Amino acid sequence: MISLNQLSLRRGTKLLLDKTSLVIHKGYHVGVTGANGTGKSSLFSLVLGKLEPDSGELTLPTGLSIAHVAQETPATDFTALDYVLMGDTELVKLRQQIRDAEQHGNASTVALLYQQLENIDGYTADSRAAQLLHGLGFNNAQLSQPTRAFSGGWRMRLNLAQALMCRSDILLLDEPTNHLDLDAVMWLETWLKQYPGTLLLISHDRDFLDSLCSHIAHIEQQQITLYTGNYSAFEQTRATRLAQQQSAHEKQQKEIAHIQNFVRRFGAKATKAKQGQSRLKALARMELIAAAHVDSPFHFAFREPIKLPQPLLRLDQVCVGYANQPALINTLNLTIQPGDHLGLLGANGAGKSTLIKTIAGDLAAISGNIIRAQDLKIGYFAQHQLEQLRADQTPLWHLQQIDSQAREQDLRNFLGGFDFIGDKVSEPIAPLSGGEKARLALALLVYQRPNLLLLDEPTNHLDLEMRHALNVALQEFEGAMLIVSHDRHLLRTLTDSFILVADGRAQAFEGDLDDYHKLLQSQNRQANTDSTSPAAGSNSAAARKEQKRQDAEQRQKQKPLRDKLRAIEQKLSKLQQKKLELEQQLAQPEIYDSANKNRLKTTLAEQNQLLQEVSELENQWLEISEALE
Repeated sequence: MISLNQLSLRRGTKLLLDKTSLVIHKGYHVGVTGANGTGKSSLFSLVLGKLEPDSGELTLPTGLSIAHVAQETPATDFTALDYVLMGDTELVKLRQQIRDAEQHGNASTVALLYQQLENIDGYTADSRAAQLLHGLGFNNAQLSQPTRAFSGGWRMRLNLAQALMCRSDILLLDEPTNHLDLDAVMWLETWLKQYPGTLLLISHDRDFLDSLCSHIAHIEQQQITLYTGNYSAFEQTRATRLAQQQSAHEKQQKEIAHIQNFVRRFGAKATKAKQGQSRLKALARMELIAAAHVDSPFHFAFREPIKLPQPLLRLDQVCVGYANQPALINTLNLTIQPGDHLGLLGANGAGKSTLIKTIAGDLAAISGNIIRAQDLKIGYFAQHQLEQLRADQTPLWHLQQIDSQAREQDLRNFLGGFDFIGDKVSEPIAPLSGGEKARLALALLVYQRPNLLLLDEPTNHLDLEMRHALNVALQEFEGAMLIVSHDRHLLRTLTDSFILVADGRAQAFEGDLDDYHKLLQSQNRQANTDSTSPAAGSNSAAARKEQKRQDAEQRQKQKPLRDKLRAIEQKLSKLQQKKLELEQQLAQPEIYDSANKNRLKTTLAEQNQLLQEVSELENQWLEISEALE
């Protein structure tokens, strides 16, 4: 049990917690939430004993083992596997004692120590450590590499694996998914669901919190409030509380109406395909959570692209990769039209980011042709964009480099939507956090009115409020977008279709994210089977290869039908928008005045014609959908 009793905490002159009390019982899985700077990480430091409260007390049962992710990984000659094993301190101690006892020839002590080793499941430790590393994306060759051979992001994965290896009573995880790809996030989620101890989790990944948390500890106004249920339940509870205030209620209704608008628009083109249905459900759910974000400081929208050429871009037999190295993706054919919302799936290193760099023009294709429309304007967001910001300059200066003719007040108003207000607008960005710099990079991208967005992990470093604002803004974006993200909520609500990058190919993936999760679990189970049975592994590998070939043939046969289906969906979307406009005209009382008799007649005739077109297209859509099933 973790107990806070009338606890107050200051960092410098800022009061983070003021006489707050909280009890977290054994086995709770608690998501710790709150705006940046409210004290989430400081709470972890309190639990770890790195901070002392200014008043009140924090109490923990004696003898508890607390695991957390180290922020630094020493550059040593220890192999990745040995480094992870160090997370189990009792195992390390026992192994050293066994070595010492064996050197001294103390047989009775050796026997006793081996019994203790069996009691802590020490004989399977190497296998368990290897499974942790595999789940987090390491291959067999990397297990024996020294820690100094890994880059920063991979070292953080090593630290995470080491924390998971610890047989702890309490596990503290602060943004554990930041350095992971989608495959590793899904694996980690499955692992943490089985964790028997008390979990305290700071995360800006809504799906991750929803899946794992039994409670939410929300920090607001120097108090910590414990809510029962996952993050979605917390949002709805908080929304109800906010709605009791009249001003907040009015804001809620506007926000809900805004989201309902694009739910209706997307509903016109939602297909029977699982991804279409999955996105429609996710959008509908956003109506419920919108009200919990009315007090967010972030409100912005993508400006309408100046031109929307069709197609925006076409890849013809393109091979993607780096010079003098084997191609990561071979002979890719892809056409991107305005309105396409594509998500890229695939393991780390498969080539997702490399494909985006190639489309952006930052990397030349190995072969093939990339045909870009004359009026194509790409908005590219990746982590290296943050490094290109001028640390010695201000947010206002960065925006003025894009539009030197704009009025300063207009630029200030625009930056305000990204919570750059007051002195923040005119101060150098050097001291800004990673999240604040990511917000500025997004603001610069939004201002340039792109018609094709290339987003490579756009939510890294962004908090939940900013992620929600970005999601809402992207729903209204009229151009096309290609997204790589480990944020499943973003993928569910934005993407109409997925492309799976694997085994040197980039091909359409017909399922939704739940299907992709099942595919990964199946592959992991098969990998475990293959490792214990070489013959079975050979046969199953051949079977999988044959199945992939058959699936590819089937997709190729269905391509003309799918292209026709997409064309119908795009036309239905436009007709649905026109239908909404006519309904709005017919809802105006003045149209029924005798002076507007001809206008009413024309509008009704136009509505009737439009309904017939919609009906015919829907029938065609159903016929093609049934043929594809």
